[in-house]
Amino acid sequence: MRILMLNYEFPPLGGGAGNATYYLLKQFSNYKDLEIDLVTSSTGNYKKEQFSKNINIHYLDINKKENIHFQTNKDLLTYSWKAKKYSEELIKNKKYDLAHAFFGIPCGYIAMKLGLPYIVSLRGSDVPFYNSRFKYLDKFVFKNLSKKIWNRAGKVIANSSDLKNLALESSPLQKIDVIYNGIDINEFIPLNKRIENSKLKFISTGRLTKRKGYDNLIKTFRNLKDYELTLIGEGDEEIHLKNLAVEYKVNVQFLGKQPHDKISAYLQEADIFVLPSINEGMSNSILEAMSCGLPIITTDTGGAKEIIKKNGYIVEKGHEESLGKALQAYLSNKTLLKEHSIESRKLAESMSWEKIARKYFDEYSLG
Repeated sequence: MRILMLNYEFPPLGGGAGNATYYLLKQFSNYKDLEIDLVTSSTGNYKKEQFSKNINIHYLDINKKENIHFQTNKDLLTYSWKAKKYSEELIKNKKYDLAHAFFGIPCGYIAMKLGLPYIVSLRGSDVPFYNSRFKYLDKFVFKNLSKKIWNRAGKVIANSSDLKNLALESSPLQKIDVIYNGIDINEFIPLNKRIENSKLKFISTGRLTKRKGYDNLIKTFRNLKDYELTLIGEGDEEIHLKNLAVEYKVNVQFLGKQPHDKISAYLQEADIFVLPSINEGMSNSILEAMSCGLPIITTDTGGAKEIIKKNGYIVEKGHEESLGKALQAYLSNKTLLKEHSIESRKLAESMSWEKIARKYFDEYSLG
């Protein structure tokens, strides 16, 4: 089976969807009956790399000059034009069974125009009214275009039930399946720690953008004691957040962008993971933290109710008091922390990338 995969982001470019694609390909590299070409964006010049014997990655030069973790409208348009032209050349030389598009827009649109049978994976900001950045485009352009792309797809797959429900607001009759993001449970493993006599270490990994809600997190910590807070990531809110930490005298360690293969070590040294996002898909960051045995504090978004059971707290978005109560619960009860830690790892083991890859392969076979 030959698959043409489209995703405008792939490590080191982008965020969660890029990482999800990487781990999916890592699993698919063991599938002898599968051949994949991924067409993605480069952080520099065009290049082609062999990911494995059965997988090639084609990095298109989109003239990327700015933050590699944020794609401008110009970046997306450039990728769309180049990816369509490049894919048309690939199709001339190789017969593909179907295309797998990460993001309905722009990749699903490209797949639709290529004329191949295709599957669309909804990731978050590609769903109308998920991201306020696209509010007017969603209303006047993307809503109707998305309905057209989804309707013509062989399958539409969301990475959480919340995202599925948001998509259904734009297209109520659309059939949408749910396949969660997975976790590399062999890379992200718990580390036994003694925490009885130490300050609790809170951590968050993600882009420092307004959507992540880190400003509210820092404000909340000004009322707490006996903690350490580490933020890993970079973004356009970084200077503002550093100034906020100084203003409120909150001890925050900003580590900036770290190589993804180093993230597990930081998570292992922490005690609790916090992600106070305003909007989120199925967060890879949360899943990785769960796999390392960390209790989770997050907001009611991005399928949180599907993965936060007896392993953490779901708090109200943008609500300082609600977030503060959850933080304080762990500061005052180390036994609870241990119980939630065990539950996090248990849940993570049921969501390995091996199992997720098999679900996608089954979709390919049915498609």
